[in-house]
Amino acid sequence: MYLVVLGYTGDMVRGILRKQFRLLILTLLLFLSVFVWWRVVAASPRELTVAFLTIGQGDSIYIEAPNGNQLLVDGGNGKQILSELGAVMPFTDRSIDIVIGTHPDADHVGGLIPVLSRYTVSAVLEPGSSADTATYRALEKEISDKQIPRIIAHRGMVVDLGGGVTFTILSPDRDTTHMETNESSVVGQLRYGSTTVLLTGDAPQSVERHLVSIDGARLESTVLKAGHHGSRTSSADSFVRTVHPTVAVISAGKNNRYGHPHVEVLQTLKKYGISIVRTDDDGRIVFISDGKEMIRKE
Repeated sequence: MYLVVLGYTGDMVRGILRKQFRLLILTLLLFLSVFVWWRVVAASPRELTVAFLTIGQGDSIYIEAPNGNQLLVDGGNGKQILSELGAVMPFTDRSIDIVIGTHPDADHVGGLIPVLSRYTVSAVLEPGSSADTATYRALEKEISDKQIPRIIAHRGMVVDLGGGVTFTILSPDRDTTHMETNESSVVGQLRYGSTTVLLTGDAPQSVERHLVSIDGARLESTVLKAGHHGSRTSSADSFVRTVHPTVAVISAGKNNRYGHPHVEVLQTLKKYGISIVRTDDDGRIVFISDGKEMIRKE
């Protein structure tokens, strides 16, 4: 005589219970294994990530320090930045520590409007210049509506991302209220150990030469983001020679109407044996650094 429960015999019930018990044990073991590996990964040293995003004709650079703190420099123009951030940030991450708009031109700050709308941003750093455009007014409204703290960039300011990573502002070094927007560009040097990245916005040659005169060899960097998308208005010979990068990154749109990058700039970079990578040809360009060596992630 078998015990019947809802149509199952006693042996069948005991068999089901044994299977469920084994399944429970396997689930617990799997959980413990995942937890142990998570602790190992979390305790492992992390690297600095610098990603030059593919956003067409514009600039956008995503930076993540070894401790996970994040800095976004510019956002291109439009919503393409959102898919790019989704590719380089953890899926569940909806916050960015600091956003820098190097200057108020749309191809640098237009994409920051959807970023501020979708992500929680702790602070926005700006050069203090403005533009009488619908894009810039929309950005200022978004910052105001979200009550995001605004910081005016000035030479000597250091953004400490923690984990040994700093971003030092080199320019502007004066009041930018009535300055031409490109001239007001925030120029800064990212440093992690002995590796450095120089970000220049759209700073023209006049600013570059000024920095050479006051900073000299301190401008030397592992990676240079060529100014103004490779326009001949930037990348002065003396500046490129002084920075002496191993790699120059040009952020430009495919077949853009400006003809960027200009032949003169490419010739200057090649003259000094500098390797050139371009978002229009290479897509998203990612570098990682352990503080001793900076390599391109393929």
